Amino acid sequence: MKNYVITIARENGSGGRAIGEALAGRLGIPFYNRDILRMAADDSGINEQLFANAEKSFRNSLLFRVAKDAYNGEVIPPDSDNFVSNENLFRYQAKVMLGLAENESCVMIGRCADFILRDRPNVLRVFIHAPEEVRVKTLMKRASLSEAEARRQMRRVDKRRADYYRAFTGSDWRDAGHYDMCFDSDHMGQEKILRFIIGYMGVCFED
Repeated sequence: MKNYVITIARENGSGGRAIGEALAGRLGIPFYNRDILRMAADDSGINEQLFANAEKSFRNSLLFRVAKDAYNGEVIPPDSDNFVSNENLFRYQAKVMLGLAENESCVMIGRCADFILRDRPNVLRVFIHAPEEVRVKTLMKRASLSEAEARRQMRRVDKRRADYYRAFTGSDWRDAGHYDMCFDSDHMGQEKILRFIIGYMGVCFED
């Protein structure tokens, strides 16, 4: 099988990260999450914390249209006033993701990976969701939160992800049209989702 990439976008509390990690383990390929920030920092020389801060503090007031060459791995040079801008931080992450997709098979989670790699062959784009009440209970258990705290966290994180996606793609993060597969993790469960994806990979991504 040629190099392939599985991208996973997920609602907060849906179990998408655990599914991505398990999928990578079953397939024997790397799983990339925050590693992408570290790799982008190493490549750019920009402090990794700036990448992390940009993701956490993103606001609608910062929305802008990213130039098309950002999705080809082009970055803003160090002598530019915009070198450490949110756009260039995104560009460096896109560069890292494109490089990984070119050289190895892997699972990538979040960070608009589905959009950045949308025109590449052998990319499977997955979205994981679950009913709100199920996700609230998951977050309550995971972080020992009250129901009200869990609900606030869930909505805050989902809004941040939606805003980030719209800023850098101009599209709706939850739009099923951006994905090849969408799974309700509560309805199907992790094991069935893993078997479905692995089975699909074996049939459709063979040499």
